[in-house]
Amino acid sequence: MTIVVSPDGTLTMVYTEEVDLSEVGPAEHQRASHVEPCAGGWSADMSPVGGPVLGLFTKRSEALKAEAGWLNEWLQKGANR
Repeated sequence: MTIVVSPDGTLTMVYTEEVDLSEVGPAEHQRASHVEPCAGGWSADMSPVGGPVLGLFTKRSEALKAEAGWLNEWLQKGANR
């Protein structure tokens, strides 16, 4: 899991249930992508954060894994900074 801490103390991360965000304070959630069924399988649309459409994947779980991987790399490269 990648967590980016901005100079103002804001945390940016890919939401999972591994971390109980209520323990660190108020949270604001924003959609960063869409995993959707499409002709022949599944795709992960990263356009909400300016990224590509990933896929075609046979299984939804494959699209979710690609989505999380892309978003974590995007965060590591300095997204939102």
